[in-house]
Amino acid sequence: MASRTSRTSAAPRPRRTTGDFVKAFFAFLALAVLVFGVPVALASQVGWPLPDEVPSLDLLRQPITVSTFVNVLTVIVWLAWAQFTACVLVEVKAAVSGFGMPTRVPAAGASQALARQLVAALLLVTAGAASFAPGLSQIGQSLADQHHPGVSASAQQTPGQQAQQAAQERAAEQAESDRQAAEQAREEGTKFYRIAPPEGRHHDSLWEIAERHLGDGRRYAEIYELNKDRVQPDGEQLSKASLIRPGWIMEMPADAFGGDLVEMPDEAPQVSQKVREQITEYAKSGEHAQDTQVAPETRTDRGGAAASTGSVDIDTTQITLPRDWQHASPSAVGAGSDAGSDALSGTQAAAADDSSMGLPEALLASPLLAAGLLAALGRRRRTALWQSAMRAVSGGGTPPPLPTGDAADVHDALLVGADPDAVRRLDRALRGLSEALTAASRPLPTVYAAWLTADEVHLQLDQPHGNPPAPWRHGEDPAFWSLDSASADAYGDLDTAAPYPGLVSLGTLDRSRLLLNLESVPGLVSLTGAAQDRAAVMSSIAAELATNGWSDRMTITLVGFGEELSALSPSRLRHLDGIDDMLQVMEAETRQRSGALGVAGHDSVLTGRTGPVRDNRWSPHLVLIAAEPAEEQARKLAALAAGAGRLGLGYLVGTGTKDLPGSAWELEITEDGRLLAPLLGLELTAQLLPRAQHEAVVRLFNDAIPDDDRPVPPGARPFLVDISEQGRPAVYARLVGPYELIGLEDPDSGHSVLMREALALLLLHREGVNPRVLAAALWPRGVTDDVRDALVERLRAWLGTEEDGSARLTADASGRLVLAKSVVSDLDVLRSLHHEATQGRGARDAAVRERLLGDALGLVRGPLLADRPAGRYQWLGHEIIDAQLPLLVADVALALCAHHLGLGQADKAISAVTVALSSSPEDERLWNELVRATHATGDEARLAALGASLAARGREHGRGLPPRTEALLDHLYPAWRGGAAAG
Repeated sequence: MASRTSRTSAAPRPRRTTGDFVKAFFAFLALAVLVFGVPVALASQVGWPLPDEVPSLDLLRQPITVSTFVNVLTVIVWLAWAQFTACVLVEVKAAVSGFGMPTRVPAAGASQALARQLVAALLLVTAGAASFAPGLSQIGQSLADQHHPGVSASAQQTPGQQAQQAAQERAAEQAESDRQAAEQAREEGTKFYRIAPPEGRHHDSLWEIAERHLGDGRRYAEIYELNKDRVQPDGEQLSKASLIRPGWIMEMPADAFGGDLVEMPDEAPQVSQKVREQITEYAKSGEHAQDTQVAPETRTDRGGAAASTGSVDIDTTQITLPRDWQHASPSAVGAGSDAGSDALSGTQAAAADDSSMGLPEALLASPLLAAGLLAALGRRRRTALWQSAMRAVSGGGTPPPLPTGDAADVHDALLVGADPDAVRRLDRALRGLSEALTAASRPLPTVYAAWLTADEVHLQLDQPHGNPPAPWRHGEDPAFWSLDSASADAYGDLDTAAPYPGLVSLGTLDRSRLLLNLESVPGLVSLTGAAQDRAAVMSSIAAELATNGWSDRMTITLVGFGEELSALSPSRLRHLDGIDDMLQVMEAETRQRSGALGVAGHDSVLTGRTGPVRDNRWSPHLVLIAAEPAEEQARKLAALAAGAGRLGLGYLVGTGTKDLPGSAWELEITEDGRLLAPLLGLELTAQLLPRAQHEAVVRLFNDAIPDDDRPVPPGARPFLVDISEQGRPAVYARLVGPYELIGLEDPDSGHSVLMREALALLLLHREGVNPRVLAAALWPRGVTDDVRDALVERLRAWLGTEEDGSARLTADASGRLVLAKSVVSDLDVLRSLHHEATQGRGARDAAVRERLLGDALGLVRGPLLADRPAGRYQWLGHEIIDAQLPLLVADVALALCAHHLGLGQADKAISAVTVALSSSPEDERLWNELVRATHATGDEARLAALGASLAARGREHGRGLPPRTEALLDHLYPAWRGGAAAG
């Protein structure tokens, strides 16, 4: 230790060689000749090369002489000299200032590189001179000499003098410690790197620095750990791995290599004196100053993921999380609190719950994707129900079967993971922004990305676009616009074109969800990684783009994968087998869009989406390519993508190789599900749709397509009950109309609402309900497992046991909660009566059929759960029971109407149809049967009144009468049109 101290106390020695001074001398000569010699030689030997008067057209007719050639060449040399001199000036300015990097002189790559080398070599002279002058030699060293206490001239000191001397001694000790730490770092060969300035839109990143100087970009975390929270020359601190600024200094691990690294100040003759001072001061703030016994290899052996946080320069394509978010509450998409707890949404609950109960985690952690798929699936099933009902008039058609197996698990995961509130909030925020900008006659800004949390929506713009319209506000960076959730909901549902339909979820970071705007990318987006991992990312992106709720019209072309995904949205998704076909299509569309923009006078498609025009031609076309492009194909693709952003075109290419030509943003998916984007400063937990879930989702959508020839699985058949006297249930719930319970006492008041709602959910799903689905339905904002399990046990105790002692609420082999057959609802009885009347005993006996159908129609007391409390039963929005029940009631009424018409009882037929119309007023079949039954009465006045009423109803709805109803009236009562016209 003594030897170390003696070494560190010695003054640093200059390490200049004779060769360094020779290089500096010749650099000085070269600069003198190029900067001063060239203009002197030109002025003395050639003179003024330009004409003394304004040239005329006659000058063009004169022959070119040697003098003319020399003058033209002289002008070119003067321009080259001016450019080179400008390069020298900016390099000297950067060297003198010591902060930042030189400004790039336009079109001066080689000239500026030469100027930089000559100026750097010349700095050797100044660095060497400083070592011989006592005053200059201390610049950049420790400030200890300024704090050494002088020898006291008095034997006695006052208390104030004693305190001052003590402070001086402490300062001297600290300065000496700093100097020793710096000297130790010098002896240990500590290396430093100064962050380079941006080149165009490309910014330096820790990943690239690690890749260049450590051989592996993943070692960026080591650089981050060495430098985090240390004060930089501009007074800022490195708090997150993606926040680095030009001019900052990074201490590097001991094994770093590369020519642009700096050892310690005395070994950095190529940098300015001020930079050496900064490096010396920075070295004092590291672990050398904290613990002189720590070896470099110990300090650099650190891992830890670094989150991407912090603002960046506005001239960048980095996607960053605003710096102040690191202090935000740990909320996420769909997250909220229940009874003061930090409850998690489906996304976070999936991550926090080790037991997923057989549900796929990928969908549980994708709330926006799940919400889109669930909404699209609901629309598909409703359409299928109606189509089936239309065919059922002629005796055909079956309702969509219930999902089973893996498809059932995926469907449950969609129910648990979906966050429709977040989708609605994002959609309202974006459309509200568009409407506000349109009202102010301002164009839409280009948006690179959106960050979504439970509390706010944040948009990252390509550059500042002035003040955002209220209630939007600036984020920490002028290129961020932010809106809180309450303000987004206040917008309501707007009739405005979707401004940014190309936004799609990539994953989560710090409990915030990132959506990248594929439409705004200034080039290609490339995705590397293992083939199956790339496929999972691209399937997720394709599925969300096809079903998301914040877009209107768009086209998604899938190249080399996903032909089966067209089932999700046939109007949006299309498939091409190869890249050549895609290139042919997109070259034509690029020309067409470019020409249309020029004719319309728009600078980009964003202009066409706002204002009164709202042309559908400006809807985006996004191309997802899984096929590996050949070299020529990649070149053509890069050319197409170069200006695609303004045309509303976007390209995502999954490739097994890096450095795809034309890539503006490069993504990498890892085996452990992380999505890395080093140049964007991102490391996300990726949103995925793995192959198994991909296939199950497609199966869900395909099963929703009506198919009369498809056999109905046994588990998908409706639940039927014994409607005889012997089948009297132990517990009877009336759901069709006001909610009533028979055979059960009301639970205690504290849990009554939740338990009644849970029972209703179970009664509507006789196939069983996953406990996580039950929890997500009752607590949409999240709940802990112990609360969920306590409710299930309380529900089991409330329902009681059968005569044999078995519980009326059990779990099947898959863990789903299932009710005993003795627990019945009026909806179960309604289905059973209709089935028995049309396919059982009633099909063979008209009297039995009439009685059964009459009993079934008598169960209808109003809409489903008519008196449900406000704010509860939100899960019904995911169900199709609201479409199934009116169709079932209509089927009962139509069957009873046909029975009465067959017996010549027209008035009874009209009565049956009228009851059904009260719960299903939009069913065209009921109106048509009402026309037939009214015609059967023989009362033309009654039929005329009905025709006029139907015509008025059609005009009120703005769409007229349905074609079949018109044709029926024309056939049964041709005079109805005269009455309709008079009305």
